[in-house]
Amino acid sequence: MPFLSKLIDGTVLIRLHVQPKASKTRITGLFDGCLKLAILAPPVDGKANEEVVKFLASTLAIPGRDIILKSGTKGRRKKILVSGLTEEEVRRKLSLKLVVDP
Repeated sequence: MPFLSKLIDGTVLIRLHVQPKASKTRITGLFDGCLKLAILAPPVDGKANEEVVKFLASTLAIPGRDIILKSGTKGRRKKILVSGLTEEEVRRKLSLKLVVDP
């Protein structure tokens, strides 16, 4: 999966393409080398970013403090750092969510 990579410090980098103001928050597939997320929240006052973190924390079953928005706070392209899980665990959990909720 090109949207995932393991960094030297052991964290996992997820590249996202976020579509705000969707009808439902869910993983919708891949887009241009990124994992595509549809987010219910509008891109106003950081609400979409908050929902991205909340959704990923829930999907990966980790606390929100283990997810850091590294870049893309004002755009659709985002880089997220995940600590506490291996790349394989992140891949497996995201894949399960994609299959269950396409």
